[in-house]
Formats: sequence, C-alpha cells, structure tokens
Amino acid sequence: MVVVLQRVSSAAVEVNDLIVGSISKGFLLLLGVYRDDTESDAKFLVDKIAGFRIFSDENRNMNLSIEDVKGSILVVSQFTLCGDWRNGRRPGFQLAAPPEEGNRLYQWFVKAMRDKGIPVETGEFGAMMNVSLVNDGPVTFVLDSREK
Repeated sequence: MVVVLQRVSSAAVEVNDLIVGSISKGFLLLLGVYRDDTESDAKFLVDKIAGFRIFSDENRNMNLSIEDVKGSILVVSQFTLCGDWRNGRRPGFQLAAPPEEGNRLYQWFVKAMRDKGIPVETGEFGAMMNVSLVNDGPVTFVLDSREK
C-alpha cells in the first residue's frame, strides 16, 4: 500500500462538479492499493500517519502530529500510484489490486483512521475526481508499507 501524504492548509475533492469531501488544516492522502496488500499494510500506514509529527511547533520545528493540531484528513483513492512505468511508454496496472479488493482495503483504511478519532473525509472510490489543495510548506512524503 502506498500513500502520497501532503500537509495542506485546505483540500477538496469533486465528483461530477459536486464537492464530496473537503478539509482545512490536515493531510491530503492519495492512497494506492497493491494486489498483495492486506489489512496489516493498512494498519501500518494508519498508525504511522496518525502519529507522524510533521506540523510545526512554536519553534517552527516539525514536532506535532495531526492529533496534536486537531487536523483532518482527506483520503482519495488513486490506483495509478501502483502503476508500473518501468517498461515502454505506457504504464501497466497489473500490480494494482482489483477494484473490489482495492475498495475493501480503502474502506478499511478510512475506518481505521476514523477509529483513531481523526476526522476523515473521502473521495469516491473508482470515480473520476478533481482534487484541489493548498500544500502547506510544501511538505510531501511518500509512504510505502512495503518499506517498513
């Protein structure tokens, strides 16, 4: 499972010209699910992200977590993160989870994050979405459960 985490001042996701999720201060998470991912991959990332200290304290040091700053999370599914771009000029997606399993783990991830008491908004799994954000910093990390 792979996540592109962006610390944001605000973020929103639209489906068919309707905003389906929006947050102010927090994280925008673009979430990709690989074919061989399990709940343990999701749990690893949920725990890491919930405690990830990348918000500035009073001395401008990255020392505060999303819970510390009472931030929110916007989770957007993005299977293209699992694309294999190494050969040719067009990516292949055979490494991505099939839609049913990808959605199941996406929903598992969202529920686990909410169970930590963090407000979570979402996009719509499998939909064409327009995502907007104001990247705070900019601060961006790529977290991959295969690299634990």
